[in-house]
Order: sequence, then C-alpha cells, then structure tokens
Amino acid sequence: MDIAREVARERLARWSRQTVANDGSLRPSAVALTVVRRASEHGIWILKRPATMRNHPNQYALPGGRLDEGETAVEAARRELLEETGIETTDADVLGVLDDYETRSGYVITPVVCWLDDDPPLRPNPAEVAQSFFVPFDSLVRTPRFLRIPQSPRPVIQLPMLGQLIHAPTAALIYQFAEVVLRDRPTRVDDLEQPVFAWR
Repeated sequence: MDIAREVARERLARWSRQTVANDGSLRPSAVALTVVRRASEHGIWILKRPATMRNHPNQYALPGGRLDEGETAVEAARRELLEETGIETTDADVLGVLDDYETRSGYVITPVVCWLDDDPPLRPNPAEVAQSFFVPFDSLVRTPRFLRIPQSPRPVIQLPMLGQLIHAPTAALIYQFAEVVLRDRPTRVDDLEQPVFAWR
C-alpha cells in the first residue's frame, strides 16, 4: 500500500485529535512517526532500545522523549529525532499530530507525523538506539492482537511486526497511524492497554 504526502496531510487535517488533561502529574513527551521513501516504497523508522538503558531497555520504540522546558511537542519530536537518528526535519516536514497517549509509567505521549520524500542516512546514537528498522507501509497495516489480562479491563494490544510482538505504547501509536493516515479510518487508541511489564 502507498499514499501520497498530500493525502496524508489532508487526512491529518481532518482528524480531530484527542488530548490528555494533565494536572502536572504526567511528564509530557513526544515521538516522531517519521515517513521516508526508500526506493519505490514509503515506510517509517522503528528503533530498538539498548539493554543498558535505565527505562524500557530492549523495547521497540519510536524516536522521542520528554519535552524540554518551554518546548512544544512538535519541537521535542523533531529534536529527539535528530538526537537519536541524525535525521533533520523542517516545519514543512511536519504533517500533523495524532492523539495523546497516557502511559502507565506516568507519561503523556504526543505522536508527531513527519514526512520526508527521500531516505536520509541514519546516524543512530548508540546510547539510545541498539537497532533501527525501516518498516514499509504494507507491514504497518497489520491486524493487531487484543489480549485480556486480569490486571486491567482494557485490552492489551500486540502488533506482529519485525518477527516480534510490539506492545503499547509504541503499538498503539503505530496502529493509530496506520488506521487514520494510511487507511483513513477514524480510530481511537486511548482504551488500549500496555502489558504489565511496561507499567514501570
């Protein structure tokens, strides 16, 4: 599957994004869903965190992190993308923003969709990136698994991808990107749960 940049921009412009009210107890963060074009297909970058990281080691993630003082989510996503992968973006590369997602570990994540019409070389930061994966659109449009666990009434989402099962929050953000941007299906993900190992 493939769509044009302007189609993605128009779908995001029509999307009425959902925010999470924050009384100061949640740590604001942002991630970059970064579309690049490799040969004849578009896809996004997914990272695997090093085993040495203090928070969420060995987990699959999108480039991102906490907002600095006075920083917007878009600015933070672009900064983190550059720091983690070496990919530079401009304001014109930002197509829109999807729904906030509140994590069990006390973050509220804002997903920022960036679109580049080329394939800039990656310069991964080894302190934050153990592996990087280009995942084409066809591989993002997957049927997720929804599991029930005794610790929560909400379903746990699992996305079969990269020979693994990717969990929320990353799975929830990718799933919404695939549904809203690639398939043009209005889909919320705030009711999707993380596995218990990611609650810390």
